[in-house]
Amino acid sequence: MDTNINNYIARTRDMDWRPLTEEGINTGGIYVKVLRYDEVQQRPPSILLKFDPGARYPYHNHPAGEEIFVMKGRCQVNETLLEAGDYLYTPPNFKHAVRSDEGCELMLVIPEEVENS
Repeated sequence: MDTNINNYIARTRDMDWRPLTEEGINTGGIYVKVLRYDEVQQRPPSILLKFDPGARYPYHNHPAGEEIFVMKGRCQVNETLLEAGDYLYTPPNFKHAVRSDEGCELMLVIPEEVENS
């Protein structure tokens, strides 16, 4: 194991927002910064997402649950409004959609790959 803590820091201010791309899903207006990439799972379980005003992520499910922290702005998960500083844990297999009418930035921890409905 690498014991240099600097190799485990994600300096997000130095990262560019990249368009979120997922096969078969319209993710226009949603951007991502990867905080950590899991080499074993070949996916990032910890990310930041930025939603442009009006952006939506369609109805989906996380088999192992999901953690969402609203860093900036506001979003709706299903019909529930979340604002900056709010935290939401979605339990395993809790189907939901996310949208932001005004734009937002979220931190997400997603232990397993998303399943789209």
